[in-house]
Amino acid sequence: MKLSPRVSRRSSRFPWARPAPTPCARAVLLCALPQRFSREEREETERGRCIPSFLYPPWDVFLHPWLFAAASKPSGEVMPNPTEKRGLERGPGSHCPWPRLPVGLRATCVLLLLLLLLGVTGCCWLRQEAEPPGLGAEPLSPSPAVEEFAVEEAAEGTPLTSGSGQRERSCSFPSFKQFLNLTGFGACFWSYSRGSFGAIPEDRVELSQRVFFPVLLQEGREAEPQHPCDHTMPLSRHTGQIPESTWTLGFREMTEPWKGAVGCLGVAVFFAMTIGIISWQAVEQSPEEWVLRGRDAGMLWERGRGALLLRALPAGRPVLAIAVGSVPATEPPPPRDRCWHDGGQFCYSWEEDAELRLSLEPPAAPGTECYGVRWTPLRPDLTLKDCFSMANVSWYGGPSIRAQRWPLNDAESPAQPLVSGNLGTNPEGFGPVLERYFLGSTGVTVTVAPDVPLLLSVESHRQFCLETPAGRAEPLRYQLCVSADMAAARRHAASTPAGAARTLPDTALLPSPIWRYHGPEGSAAKIKRGLRSLVRRLKRHRLQEGVVALGERGTAVLATADLVPSERRKRQAPALVEPLELSITLSPYAGVTSPLFLRSLRGGEAAGYWLGRQPRPGGSSIPLLTTWKGQLCARLNATSEAALGWYLARARRLRQALGATYVAFEGVEGNSFLEQDVPAPAELAGDGYTEVLAAALATLGNGTVISAGTRSSHLPLFVQMSPLRSDWSHAGLKGLIPSVLHYSLLGYNFFIPDAVGGSVAGATPQDPELFVRWLQIVTFLPVMAFGTPPWLCCDAWVVNLTRQCIQRHQDFVVPLLLKYSEEWQSLGYPIFRPAWWLSPTDPVAFTIEDEFLIGDEVLVAPITEKGQTRRDIYLPGEGHLWLDTNTARVFDGGTTLRNYSASLAEVPVFVKTS
Repeated sequence: MKLSPRVSRRSSRFPWARPAPTPCARAVLLCALPQRFSREEREETERGRCIPSFLYPPWDVFLHPWLFAAASKPSGEVMPNPTEKRGLERGPGSHCPWPRLPVGLRATCVLLLLLLLLGVTGCCWLRQEAEPPGLGAEPLSPSPAVEEFAVEEAAEGTPLTSGSGQRERSCSFPSFKQFLNLTGFGACFWSYSRGSFGAIPEDRVELSQRVFFPVLLQEGREAEPQHPCDHTMPLSRHTGQIPESTWTLGFREMTEPWKGAVGCLGVAVFFAMTIGIISWQAVEQSPEEWVLRGRDAGMLWERGRGALLLRALPAGRPVLAIAVGSVPATEPPPPRDRCWHDGGQFCYSWEEDAELRLSLEPPAAPGTECYGVRWTPLRPDLTLKDCFSMANVSWYGGPSIRAQRWPLNDAESPAQPLVSGNLGTNPEGFGPVLERYFLGSTGVTVTVAPDVPLLLSVESHRQFCLETPAGRAEPLRYQLCVSADMAAARRHAASTPAGAARTLPDTALLPSPIWRYHGPEGSAAKIKRGLRSLVRRLKRHRLQEGVVALGERGTAVLATADLVPSERRKRQAPALVEPLELSITLSPYAGVTSPLFLRSLRGGEAAGYWLGRQPRPGGSSIPLLTTWKGQLCARLNATSEAALGWYLARARRLRQALGATYVAFEGVEGNSFLEQDVPAPAELAGDGYTEVLAAALATLGNGTVISAGTRSSHLPLFVQMSPLRSDWSHAGLKGLIPSVLHYSLLGYNFFIPDAVGGSVAGATPQDPELFVRWLQIVTFLPVMAFGTPPWLCCDAWVVNLTRQCIQRHQDFVVPLLLKYSEEWQSLGYPIFRPAWWLSPTDPVAFTIEDEFLIGDEVLVAPITEKGQTRRDIYLPGEGHLWLDTNTARVFDGGTTLRNYSASLAEVPVFVKTS
């Protein structure tokens, strides 16, 4: 949370209440520091409910036994709330927060108090009492100390007696000037406030002054008080008579050095007590203070770095640390009044900057406790930013990226809008599948509301940050949930919108390999000949089953043959790829020179079919132009029912005309308004376009494939994975398994992986080893897809291996997918699971990115390093037994197999037997 340097360091909050303040303490609070408290806080203080701790004198720690016990409590323990004894009802997380001055100001107050008490102590030690004689009595002999004082005063021309020659009562001090320089101001202030000076009668009375300033007594008139700070002595005093004086308070018989020694000892003792109290308050206090406590967890404020901490109870296990930006105050500011008596909420308020509200939320599931966090800016130029530490926490979820990592700790990304995008056009951006959901290895989840404008940045192995766009004055809201471990947290997570039922896509596609067509596309005739040629070659290599996928350009070329009656095309369509099935590709884009776009604008009634800038009153909508595959295009308006109806009707007509079984839609991801820096309608903000269009495309049937997913994992849709590079890097083969785990964690279990060997920029794999290792992984995924046929890249044995892998996929993998798809429908559990699913508390399992589970019973551990035939394999689940399908050996779970051998034709697969 970035705040202005003007933020005041004002206070902290304590988890216990304190006794009601005395009237004097309340007066000091209301008079001495009026600028530091709001009207509500002043009213609360006047009523005497609580008092800031800095107004308590040091001895209160000993006067109030419960407070002294609290001071000696270890960090993290909370004292009973005294307000409960007064009948106040307080729920979980109860607290009595009060302001507290910073350490520097408190130390200054203590030093001033020290000087004040030093002056008073000096007056008591050095006070002398004159014993006036009776009428006709002989004058008394002065003491040596008084004689010395009298000589000094006489040298300065100041008379010591009145003109009448009568002795007067006065206070004499050794080293008066030096003592005045040290304590005069404090004594003056103390005496004035107590009102201890005044008129003194002439008869024999005890001297009542408590300070050393003389009072003039003259015959025949009443004594008038001198101002306590007026150091001028009377001019009518006689210099020849000096009164006898004696020391009081038991010091009569002590010499001056001993008196000074006693005074120094008292001052030293007071200094030691003061330093000890300051040390206890400022140094030895715990740097963490509870701010909100629930039943299973609680949140604390860490003063040193200005961070919110989340700890699991009762052991206090650290779960999460949230750095709230460059908060200059090392202690939290005072709470707002409306949060004081609500045990389920806790509020911070930074004046003129932002306010923070923490609240206990209803539990999402048994064993889970959730906290709502809401930042509200108080000025428009404030950027709200919360950073979640990666120290001892592995993070998963969020967006897909070009070089996918598992966990997210290894990724690096600058701050950018958390919106799905096309990695082909923006490799440094976020990928097409993302959710505002993050899972930590400590059992914590972070979920951000979909309507919050959000930027995400990732700093490798340090932190990831959520922040709001600058200049928008938008609140930052998210929810934190704590579970026993991250497997339990994922089980408890609501991965679908409220009330939405999960629906399966067409499972008939699972056993069918997909063969992408990359032949000539110049004309409809060339496309047809190319499709027939591909089918003949597949038959020749005994691969005559599956789906032939036609790209967007080929589909557009075939769609231009509208002059041919639809009945005739329907009869001819099966001949294109028979006995295989056909998949066509569409997109919500239309080139500005294409017949489709021009026809939609005829007559002007279809101008609202395309996304456009908001028109002025009385004006017409102008299409918002963007680029798609190198062409200037307009994009379908997904918020217009007329536009969606027209577009979906066209897709159904093409599917029927071309005899296609499946329809794939590209270009679903992204926000065109954000790319053009144009304000978007409320329903299309963020990833609203992807969400709305996916819901509309789902009405075409469960044979629909889309290229992006956001809040649409419950729909009966296949999701096409992003293209990968034809290499061994994380942007290629090494990023395949992390992408599988990422998609499945977010709920997108029915995805179509990229073609075997990679397909970025149309690259043809030339490395047989890369093709084989890629093929071995794809065998255990929902659908097998091929871009380059195996007979074009590799030897005959690779073609044979391809047939074996397809058969294994159909016989072994597809039944597993159907089994665990029922579990996904009912419970929302991912089908493809990481190793930590069975070992949620083993740190070794947190960072394994080259293994994955199918359900709970099959472990796949392929080789992803070039030229390697050995690898280490971690078997999760302590107490389980794993059967090696290659050697029929059985191994214990929770162990690591070192240097496991796997030839180029083998893939390590283990089946859980218990």
